[in-house]
Amino acid sequence: MAARLLVNGKSHEVDVPADTPLLWVIRDILGLTGTKFGCGIAQCGACTVHLDGEAVRSCSVPVAAAEGKKITTIEGLSADGSHPVQQAWMAGEVPQCGYCQSGQIMQAAALLARTPKPTDAEIEQAMAGNICRCGTYNRIRAAIHAAAGEG
Repeated sequence: MAARLLVNGKSHEVDVPADTPLLWVIRDILGLTGTKFGCGIAQCGACTVHLDGEAVRSCSVPVAAAEGKKITTIEGLSADGSHPVQQAWMAGEVPQCGYCQSGQIMQAAALLARTPKPTDAEIEQAMAGNICRCGTYNRIRAAIHAAAGEG
């Protein structure tokens, strides 16, 4: 199937089976490796991207379902790392190993886009599907508050 995808503001035509996970198109065909493979069953959040502004697990979204929608990866969040969430992540020294962090950042950015001043409970609910094996959850929460202008 030939699919036209709008990724980070650029149009791409890809020829893959319709059920190919968006994650593999992003990483293997488009070469955008900031989006990570974690579990392959949409449980860990490492592959989180935005699809029309909503955080989704790209490992479970078939490319056919993404066609005609605006896809944003970590590379497209900001060209120079100046997005408030990225800035808060750096200032708060959130990552340890860093593997899950692009998914965490994408989930947090989607949360702040719809809830500019989230409570701790709203942060916990929104971020619950993103696993950090290093356990940096307290720093993640603090960085989200900082990105919201609360920290």
